[in-house]
Amino acid sequence: MTEDSLFHRRAFMKWAGALPLLAYIGAQDALEKAFGAVGKPAKDNLYTRIGVRPFINGRGTWTYLSGSLELPEVKAAKQQAAAHFVDIFELQHAAGRRLAELSGAEFGMVTSGAAGAMASATAACIAGSDPAHIWQLPDTTGLKSEVIMFGGRSAFDSAIRLAGGKLVIARTHEEMKDKINTNTAMIYTTTLGERLEKAIAIAKDTKVPLLMDDAAGIPPIENLKLYAKMGCDLYTFSGGKGLCGPQCSGLLLGRKDLIEAAMLNTSPWEGAVCRPTKVGKEEVMGALAAVEAWLKMDLNTLNKQWGERADRIKKLVDTVPGVTTEIHIPEGGNRYPTVIVTWDEDAWKFTVADCDRKLREGEPRIEVLTASNPSLVPAVAEGERDDKKTPRRRDRIQIISMTLQPGEDLIVGKRLRDILNEARKAAKA
Repeated sequence: MTEDSLFHRRAFMKWAGALPLLAYIGAQDALEKAFGAVGKPAKDNLYTRIGVRPFINGRGTWTYLSGSLELPEVKAAKQQAAAHFVDIFELQHAAGRRLAELSGAEFGMVTSGAAGAMASATAACIAGSDPAHIWQLPDTTGLKSEVIMFGGRSAFDSAIRLAGGKLVIARTHEEMKDKINTNTAMIYTTTLGERLEKAIAIAKDTKVPLLMDDAAGIPPIENLKLYAKMGCDLYTFSGGKGLCGPQCSGLLLGRKDLIEAAMLNTSPWEGAVCRPTKVGKEEVMGALAAVEAWLKMDLNTLNKQWGERADRIKKLVDTVPGVTTEIHIPEGGNRYPTVIVTWDEDAWKFTVADCDRKLREGEPRIEVLTASNPSLVPAVAEGERDDKKTPRRRDRIQIISMTLQPGEDLIVGKRLRDILNEARKAAKA
């Protein structure tokens, strides 16, 4: 088979895969035109009435894009919780006991996101349960206050600093051993796998509490129990990412003495440094409902659905000559089927940023993942980095399937296909 015939055969196969989807999209467009005048316009909602544009979310569970959509069980729990007055002290302890039952950890608490958990955990490890020390924070005079940042700094370490933690960087296990001293209050890390196991062993040997941050670590829900089995003193997940709980919630799990100290350093205690990291009864019960719902879910079925969405987008975009697509599942956080789209930006004179802008400016607005991060404080990128010597990967369009709603994959695939086709033709003109 010649190179030309092979090329034409591949092009034919791509079109054959996309034709059923294109036919379905065409039929849907015809129906919308025929019945578009019936009822309220789809774009008329409580957000658009105040000048805010909702969007199709192909970027993932980013906080600045309002995280994830809550599970039905979470909405129901929040609505029931809102109908009663309760004592928040009693509620947090009851939820902590239930989280312990579900996770295998000694205790738990619902926090104001994973960053709120970082702050509460730091305060617990510095001030403990002593009322005078709790009132003293963030002044750490006379208290252990150094926090070993195993793996380097992060954009979220301000949560540690606001509670009085003094950051000490350690990139290797050897550095961590060397930097632990009598002033070390806590070790913080986002590392996983064997590196985490070794870090936990060092923490145990030196009797320094370790906080493991896996904000985007659910799903799989098995991670809820995994870190307790590994012996993490403290670990946290975001409630508003893959857990699909209340956006302003998180989970802090681990040793009972440390969690109880974290509660004493956190709202609703007046005078506690983490009083501003408030969670209400709705967040507490909503986060608990999210955990219980996930323990009943079949992740294989969900992965299949997410994979099918990614595959449909890939098939539609594959029909554009010169475009390369692949489906990838990240190994770290956000472990969902993700469509990666690339093309020769120099030859087309059309960049990833150009494509991203067109997707956002169109109707409906579509958000996808690129190298840009509109929510990052610029100075963070200018500061210390772990990868100064590592060449940056070329930017690309990535579409996260988990945050797409049924039918939105076809809208995204068709729009991206149209935009790239237009750019390719303009480059040839």
